[in-house]
Amino acid sequence: MKLIDVQKILRAEVLCGGEYLTRDVEVACGADLMSDVLAFTKEKALLLTGLTNIQVIRTAEMSDLVGIVFVRGKRPGPEVLQLAAAKGIPLLLSDYPMYESCGILYRVGLKGCSEKVTACEV
Repeated sequence: MKLIDVQKILRAEVLCGGEYLTRDVEVACGADLMSDVLAFTKEKALLLTGLTNIQVIRTAEMSDLVGIVFVRGKRPGPEVLQLAAAKGIPLLLSDYPMYESCGILYRVGLKGCSEKVTACEV
């Protein structure tokens, strides 16, 4: 799936990094604990979060995330937007809550970062 597909599916506003919407997204992670993101994300991962602080961008950079979706209509400040733009990290904003955002993406085939098989997949 491409990041532009995520943008359309979640009816998300592109806050910055529109030129990167052709990036491949293979898995998604919904988290507000950046330590979990650092510990559990995989390659070509997308982060969905309600946090809008600068640490989210730093974590995305360290984890080599393909992008970030801010959920619940939470809009980051200008310093977050500036750093993301400088680092080439696309930011999207969706009005859906995190649970629904993750569920919508899972339903259309985007897997999570877990390596375990869930009861839904059996």
